[in-house]
Amino acid sequence: MTSTSHTSTFSVSTLRALAEKCVHCGLCLPACPTYDIFRTEMEGPRGRIMLMRAAAEGTIPLDGAFARHIDLCLDCRACEAACPSGVPYGTLLETARARLAEEAPPSRVQQIVQRIAFRQLLAYPRRLRALAALMRPLQRLGLTRLAQRLPMLPKSLRVMASLLPPLSREGIQPGAIYPAHGQRRGRVAFFHGCVQDAFLGRVNAATVRVLQRNGYDVYVPEGQTCCGAPALHAGDVETAKAMARQTIDLFLASGCDAYINNAGGCGATLKEYAHLLADDPVYAEKARAFTARVFDVNEFLAKSLREPPQHPIPARATYVDSCHLRNAQKVIDEPRHLLRSIPNLELVELARPDRCCGSAGIYNITHPDVADQVLDAKMEDVASTGAEVIVTSNTGCYLQMIRGVHKAGLNARVVHVVELLDEAYQGEHTSEERTHDTK
Repeated sequence: MTSTSHTSTFSVSTLRALAEKCVHCGLCLPACPTYDIFRTEMEGPRGRIMLMRAAAEGTIPLDGAFARHIDLCLDCRACEAACPSGVPYGTLLETARARLAEEAPPSRVQQIVQRIAFRQLLAYPRRLRALAALMRPLQRLGLTRLAQRLPMLPKSLRVMASLLPPLSREGIQPGAIYPAHGQRRGRVAFFHGCVQDAFLGRVNAATVRVLQRNGYDVYVPEGQTCCGAPALHAGDVETAKAMARQTIDLFLASGCDAYINNAGGCGATLKEYAHLLADDPVYAEKARAFTARVFDVNEFLAKSLREPPQHPIPARATYVDSCHLRNAQKVIDEPRHLLRSIPNLELVELARPDRCCGSAGIYNITHPDVADQVLDAKMEDVASTGAEVIVTSNTGCYLQMIRGVHKAGLNARVVHVVELLDEAYQGEHTSEERTHDTK
């Protein structure tokens, strides 16, 4: 993947550099989910690139049709993987969205919602944990299931209710150090995420246990914030930069050998901090030092699995790639390698493993109708495998698969790669070795 620095400057020179790489061959079109749905040039990467160039040169306005076509992009970056010329589409899309946020800002209501989401909720994982705690009794009473069936609610709210996973108190404790089991091989810092930490705490707990099992002390820096991906995708570059600086300071101060995360979307943003802050005189060098130590948990474990899991899991499973793990981080074989290390687990590949599930950050909430069309195609592929277990490697994909299983009426459970690994180690674990529930 080719990347350039993230910037809010939507310049002619940037687009000219892109034009030298984009030969308009159209190989990106079959990879694009929105082109597959609409079959129009402007809903494919090639058409959007042409729009970006025209907007940069001032031949079309930023609002109206340009904004609509840019907004409909899932930012799955499958086009980057398909492009023979190495066009940095993801960077260009974020540049365009940043410019839109400056010159054609969203409505006042949307601005308030974004401010609350990015700066008051996602920036403070403790507040999200409190929100999840409030949701637990509502879920037990069946009110969240009821909300999914109320036609008077906006579809976005019904979708949000359908994405909610079974909530538990299991999780990890910020500021804690979880010691290695057996011979110590190193010390890692764990990036717990915001939504992942609050609503999928059991995935974080499983991640820590598997790292411990393989000989690593796991430190969870206290005071973590969001990685900045949602703000960046919405064009709020300054908020994303502020989150990046806070994260960099916390993790560089940890003194750890590696920084581990378990969400493909978060990891892609963390690994691109050096580009995001390339022009920052204080943080440019710090960002480069930080990104050099960032690893997705699949990427890290594939090289660091001390011993294969021994406890069999007799089931048929299929793996749903995270778009940003596959297309941005290029971590493709590692999750499959880990899954194949589990005794009796039959791994069946999807026909289109490169196709997005429709989550795309909060796209399934902001564009629920289009996202559902993308999801329906994905679930047809999943159903064709006959899988009893759907394995993911990203927070949004996990939640979207929960919705997909319900919509498609499948009898399958959704898990993260590390959850299956943890299960395959459970026959050898004692209760004292398990990380505790958060209080």
